[in-house]
Amino acid sequence: MQQTILRLPTVKSETGYSRSTIHLRISEGLFTKPVSLGARAVGWPSIEIATLNAARIAGKSNVEIRALVEKLHAARKNAA
Repeated sequence: MQQTILRLPTVKSETGYSRSTIHLRISEGLFTKPVSLGARAVGWPSIEIATLNAARIAGKSNVEIRALVEKLHAARKNAA
């Protein structure tokens, strides 16, 4: 599967969340942090957005989502 980086408008569209809700969920540990694309640009790996959407659709609890977010952040570090 090809890995792509999604910018905020696409993430909003894919998740149905507003910008403020995405940032609130990041602060709560319920959404992955964006990756830096440059001095003033960020985005999210598409696989992470798809994984988080699948977890929400499956009815995972916030505790399970937090654990998933931690796992996704750890996978980023191991991928480099």
